[in-house]
Amino acid sequence: MDLIVKPTPHLEGEIGALSSKNYTTRYLLVAALAEGTSTVYFPAHSEDSDAMRRCIQDLGAVLVEDEEKAVITGFGRHPRNVKELNVGNAGAVLRFLMGVASLCPDVTFVNTYPDSLGKRPHDDLITALGQMNVQVEHNNGRLPIRIQGGQPKGGQIKVSGSVSSQYLSALLFVTPLLAEDSEIEVLGDLKSKVVVGQTLEVLEQAGIIIHASEDYMRFRVPGNQSYQAKSYTVQGDYPGSAAVLAAAAVTQSDVLIKRLPAESKQGERAVVDVLRMMEVPLTHDNDEVHVKGNGKLKAVEFDGDAATDAVLAMVAAAVFAEGTSRFYNVENLRFKECDRITDYLAELRKAGANVEERQAEIIVHGRPEGVEGGVEINAHYDHRVIMALTVVGLRAKEPLKIKDAHHVAKSYPQFFDHMQALGAQVEWVK
Repeated sequence: MDLIVKPTPHLEGEIGALSSKNYTTRYLLVAALAEGTSTVYFPAHSEDSDAMRRCIQDLGAVLVEDEEKAVITGFGRHPRNVKELNVGNAGAVLRFLMGVASLCPDVTFVNTYPDSLGKRPHDDLITALGQMNVQVEHNNGRLPIRIQGGQPKGGQIKVSGSVSSQYLSALLFVTPLLAEDSEIEVLGDLKSKVVVGQTLEVLEQAGIIIHASEDYMRFRVPGNQSYQAKSYTVQGDYPGSAAVLAAAAVTQSDVLIKRLPAESKQGERAVVDVLRMMEVPLTHDNDEVHVKGNGKLKAVEFDGDAATDAVLAMVAAAVFAEGTSRFYNVENLRFKECDRITDYLAELRKAGANVEERQAEIIVHGRPEGVEGGVEINAHYDHRVIMALTVVGLRAKEPLKIKDAHHVAKSYPQFFDHMQALGAQVEWVK
């Protein structure tokens, strides 16, 4: 479905942040890898986390859920012998489960989104699995991917970190279960180190011991470990909240978002610091971010690698800032649901923004007077692009039509409900 975003000068109200997608998928996985019953409180409901729910059940976990919690009885180190797994359009779920699937004799990950996840490469993880006695058949590194494992071996494993940290996380989930100790060496530059920190945090909570070097480039993983059945509570999601915070920043606003702990290990919490640097009036106390926006923003320079999933929302805010903003070290944005540099900036230009790209940078020449709008723009099936373009639409002079905006459900199904609750003039059209 398509969506119309109309100019909205004022936002007001309070919402609870949705639960973190990143933590939900990790908690569901470690619960499945435990022998015994675990409870995950406040799990996220989105296409990505639902893909993890579906796949761990296919692999033999038992999941019972109510409004507050998910109760999971795991399969431990013995997943069910399943022939096919369908992760939908969830890249992180695919990569994490490629590691787990190496415990199975023969599993094929099917290609149901050929124009999105089906285009993304996974060669670096395939290469690493090959070092572990796992055979992988693939389509030039892309789906469909057939994994013939059953007897993966630990030992010396090298994995590139230059495209995605998800390959490393996949290895960190599976190697503790192997008979041998493992030493994992990261080659090249490791992207999104903060997200690796989230993986290590969840593994530690699940009773797994991993010895990591300070720079996260070397890991020593003792073998023959067991995941413990535990209770986990999912914190609020900064990546999704980034777009709501950006929307409050570019309008006259009085917006409060709850369940965003200041001490979170989510790198995207940096959105709060970036908005402060842009001189947006806000406070962050008692797990609540309160924005009293006046629509006036200053340009900023920011290393986006630590907050990958919030960069597009920050760029949307910078579209209306006074001066030129620069977001650098963001090349891994090119390897997401779409090329989040070239594709996103092309749509911003259609809307009237003054932006330019480098291989690993986004440059934004701010237009405090607003942008023209009045066009139909293509979100490229990408939930982050949809949310960021919505922010831009609020300050456009004429409405923006966003094609296929329903794909926001990949991470934040309630996004437009929350925006409407704050007063945003958005409406679905067929």
